[in-house]
Amino acid sequence: MTYKLLTSLLLPAFLFASCGGNAQTENATETGLSTPAEVEAQQESAPEIADTEFGDPITDKVFQNYLHLRTALVNSDAGEASKVAFEMTTTLENERPELRTIAQRIADTNDLTEQRIAFAELTTAAESLFTEGITGGKFYKLHCPMAMDGAGADWFSEVDEVRNPFYGDKMLKCGSVTGEITQ
Repeated sequence: MTYKLLTSLLLPAFLFASCGGNAQTENATETGLSTPAEVEAQQESAPEIADTEFGDPITDKVFQNYLHLRTALVNSDAGEASKVAFEMTTTLENERPELRTIAQRIADTNDLTEQRIAFAELTTAAESLFTEGITGGKFYKLHCPMAMDGAGADWFSEVDEVRNPFYGDKMLKCGSVTGEITQ
């Protein structure tokens, strides 16, 4: 009797776990697949990514570090910002001491406010390096009028989409594209 009771309770549970919990849907959108029309619409609305090239590998590496740092600040990830800024100081070991000093300030703190203030300074200090060193492609200059207590601040991006590094998700879309930098 106990065997029959135990079997009658466990058999449905076993069948449900092995078959019913993995039900397949017939509609592709329910499984997360996109139709060709949806994929095309996503591609059309995606920001254009610039393929930027620089005349020397150090400038290219600094620019890549800069973009990574900007993304860390957009994501309000102080730890990642510090890590990337440290990488930038390594890249700049014997180059551009003014940039290295600013990058070191970012690397030395996990305070997002301090990092963002230094990032605004880094952008200003790196502008001539990037604008004079570009040999192909393009990148964008953006401006947030509210950053730095209303004084405003700029940043560079490889896309023409506003993703504000000074406020992160608090004011992600605050700002505008003010320039396109090409060779």
